[in-house]
Amino acid sequence: MATRLLFIYLISSFFKRSPSNTQPGAATGPLPSANLFMKGAYLDMFVYVSENEVFTEFNKPEFLFWSEFQVVYGDWNSGPYADGSYVKSGEIAITEAMQNNGSIYLHVFFTEAGHSPNPDDTDNYNRLGTFHRSKRLNRYKKKHYAKTMNLLTGQTVATAEEIKKAKEVGSEVLSHWHPNLTINLLDDQTHWVKGSVPPPLDQYIEFEPSTGRYYPAIFLNDYWNLNADYQPINASLQTLTLTLTLAPIASWKWQMYAAQTAKKSWWVSWMDEGAEENDDDQDTVKKAFLDTNPYLLAVTVAVSVLHSIFEFLAFKNDIQFWRTRESLEGLSARTVLFGVFQSVVVLLYVLDNEANTLVRISCLIGVGIDCWKVPKVLTITLDRSGVVPWPRFVYKGSYATSATSDFDKTAFKYLSWLLFPLLAGYAVYSLRDDVIFFVYLYQRWIYRVDPKRFNEFGTTGEMAAGVEPSKAIGDTAMHEETTGKQKSE
Repeated sequence: MATRLLFIYLISSFFKRSPSNTQPGAATGPLPSANLFMKGAYLDMFVYVSENEVFTEFNKPEFLFWSEFQVVYGDWNSGPYADGSYVKSGEIAITEAMQNNGSIYLHVFFTEAGHSPNPDDTDNYNRLGTFHRSKRLNRYKKKHYAKTMNLLTGQTVATAEEIKKAKEVGSEVLSHWHPNLTINLLDDQTHWVKGSVPPPLDQYIEFEPSTGRYYPAIFLNDYWNLNADYQPINASLQTLTLTLTLAPIASWKWQMYAAQTAKKSWWVSWMDEGAEENDDDQDTVKKAFLDTNPYLLAVTVAVSVLHSIFEFLAFKNDIQFWRTRESLEGLSARTVLFGVFQSVVVLLYVLDNEANTLVRISCLIGVGIDCWKVPKVLTITLDRSGVVPWPRFVYKGSYATSATSDFDKTAFKYLSWLLFPLLAGYAVYSLRDDVIFFVYLYQRWIYRVDPKRFNEFGTTGEMAAGVEPSKAIGDTAMHEETTGKQKSE
């Protein structure tokens, strides 16, 4: 994140530089443009919630969720909390379309104080003094259905409908909801040059064509909404809770959020169009910022950056060494082959544990480099003497005829005396739980539950299930004996 922020900042700083002096009569490019609203200007804000991506229904008050008047642009001390922020909470009625994966949009309009956002209100509408931004509030995520059950109890937490969907579809994309969103109004008076605003900042800077100036950037910020906190929208819900916060934002922080949003957009564009939105990797980063001590976090980031740099240098030096190596004298060929095995095991481990994407990429590159070194120590040919062609591996001549080969063989012989017992012991340790589980299943099979057998209370499993109890000779006699003892007492 820090690297991406620095990159965006350097690019934006380059484009924000004032143009150098030009000779009289020389051709010049577009001039820098100023903000249409100066710091301290009074604005009115209107927030609408609708199912339409483009909002035009200003005359219907049921769509108006929040209106805030006389907002001071760039003021960090106003509001009920004396920090420039305002908060509004409310309920949104759910329609049938929303319950069936329909979209929900937020439309935020800012106008010069005293004016209307409605273009049809000719007396109060000011086009130059009105700017807006929209965002889809709901998020589409894939829900997977499974028919799994507890093998000990034979029960499952899945509902009958979920079990049915597990058999029919396996998974489906559902609309999800998060109740929080922040409306950030950028406090910045930078002179931008039209056509030269660096991405992804250019998505938020809108120029007014007649004056050439630009509107203040509105950033609808849901960065701190964790992916795990989104809840599905279904027929059981009648209303949705929405809490909006209006607050100013500094330029450097806006650039950081914009860079993170752009990363997500680029990633989604590489995926299938119908793929669900997934921010699990970013959730890990967000939780680290929220839950970790700032000093510890700074040390962790520094160590991670240094580790990435050193790992890159190690990859580079390893490739340079083996690319120019002609003789294998003094090198262990068996270590190269064993390194491939180790790298593959580590890669499978990080994939199985769903490690961070950067860690997986690093392990994948390591496996690729180790596999690339194999032809450097082995001559691989295809033996066609048999019925089925079979690959044949022979050590390179510079290794096979050197004393290094003998030392290598001796070292791996002694290493195997320690390695194989450890491997066998770990295999037994890993299988222990599986063996116990199979023993349990065998016991369940040979000692089955008899629903016709009477317990100490004089009832059977059939009675508890509402079934007419079957008469078994041994059980009936025992039941009568038990009943007789109870009567005599």
